[in-house]
Amino acid sequence: MDEILLSLNDVSKKHQLRILHNTKANGLTIAEWNLLNQIINGNNTQDKISMQTGLDISTLSRQLKRLVEKSMIIKKAIGHDKRQLVYTATNKGQQSFENIELLNKDLDGKIFNQWSDEEKQVIQKLILRLNNSLSQI
Repeated sequence: MDEILLSLNDVSKKHQLRILHNTKANGLTIAEWNLLNQIINGNNTQDKISMQTGLDISTLSRQLKRLVEKSMIIKKAIGHDKRQLVYTATNKGQQSFENIELLNKDLDGKIFNQWSDEEKQVIQKLILRLNNSLSQI
């Protein structure tokens, strides 16, 4: 059984390298792309992003600062004391995100272009079953 888990790990690493290539081509890290995704999908404060990602506030602050420096997002202070920040994707950030999404969709197509719908459903079920087994341990 170890071979199965090792093979899955190997596949995951190869996939991560491809995603890393796609994000780097658009000036982002995978972590920054994930944060940009959170902001675009409405999680636009540190509290909301932290709750969704599990990142602590100090790590999150550093990553958000890098996205601001790269002009991918802007921040705006709100509230009566102007201490809460709301983040919004810039046009550059939105375009980079969309480019990465297209590259990743193309990657998925290349990976699964020889797979039938039935094969894709079977592997989805097996991975879900494996995930459930791991969750029960």
